[in-house]
Amino acid sequence: MNLTDMVRSFAAERIRPAAEDLDATERFPAEIYQGMGELGLFGITVPEADGGSGGTVADYVTVMEELSYGYASIADQCGLVELVGSLLARFGTAEQKKTYLPDLLAGTKRCAYALTEPQAGSDLGALSTRARRDGDGWLLTGEKIYIHNAPVADFAMVLAVTDPEKRKRGGMSMFLVDTALPGVTRAYHEKKMGQRASQVGGFVFDEVRLPAHALLGEEGAGFGAVMSVLEKGRLGIAALANGISRAALDTAREHARSRRQFGKPIAEFQAVAFSLADMATDHAAARELIRHGADLLDGDADAGATCSMAKLFASEASIRTTSRAVQILGGAGFIRGVEAERLYRDARITTIYEGTSEVQRLIISRSLL
Repeated sequence: MNLTDMVRSFAAERIRPAAEDLDATERFPAEIYQGMGELGLFGITVPEADGGSGGTVADYVTVMEELSYGYASIADQCGLVELVGSLLARFGTAEQKKTYLPDLLAGTKRCAYALTEPQAGSDLGALSTRARRDGDGWLLTGEKIYIHNAPVADFAMVLAVTDPEKRKRGGMSMFLVDTALPGVTRAYHEKKMGQRASQVGGFVFDEVRLPAHALLGEEGAGFGAVMSVLEKGRLGIAALANGISRAALDTAREHARSRRQFGKPIAEFQAVAFSLADMATDHAAARELIRHGADLLDGDADAGATCSMAKLFASEASIRTTSRAVQILGGAGFIRGVEAERLYRDARITTIYEGTSEVQRLIISRSLL
């Protein structure tokens, strides 16, 4: 069984049947994540020597689309582990890798990727969370918001300012922060529009004492490090969005074939058929952009603009496809518990996280000009 078939089978058997309940209860599905860990679906591009699958970016985006077709929140967790696992594999010491990677990739240890702050989202240069030296270690103070897994994380990769004069030009560093440490508070647990099984909340760090070995990578190299994984992260969200689009197309097509009005299936009305055609075209075009970006990253080529194009197009296409699915289902598409209604809500965040559509347009335009 190839990778696509394996993930597609897992999504059909373990994820899709649970999606409605997970959306309703907002439950953290630890059992699904453990199953993904057993299949090697966490850390797709993390080297085998570090416990990962040693796959390509092309493999990663394939996994993300198939998982998202099952339920986007599950793919979101895969993307989170991919980013944190990649940073650990690339910048971690042998001891850090030994401490965090095995359980993280097995799906039994929960991570968070703590960048965003009340006044710093797209502009990471405006971070105010501060880590200052204290003897052999560090004292961490600040607040992070809208952090995936914050309510359940065992540890967080936290980006903090270590030199206020330099900031993103050599004044930011990454830290591995165990959430059980004194001074770490899980500030809130957000209630979200969509992708409701993805736990989102905040951290408050009040003079948290960190040991010297909590520093991930070199001091001052944090901003560049997190930027180094953003292109892969954007492709992952593009693939997640495209999984939503494919699910929307399939549920709309099934409804159009079975729903009869004026004596025939509504699929036979040109207005509905053309809408399905537009949905299929959006999905296919997004997939080609995503694959092109993955090929560039796998070939160590400049992929910045292409990854931004893929993320921009796929995320905005998911808004269009899910809206069309709701329209084709009519009143049924507006009812909680119907797949099209959930997909419509799940798609909305894809134009915002991992860089808003506006940020992607900025990156693309700068590459042109």
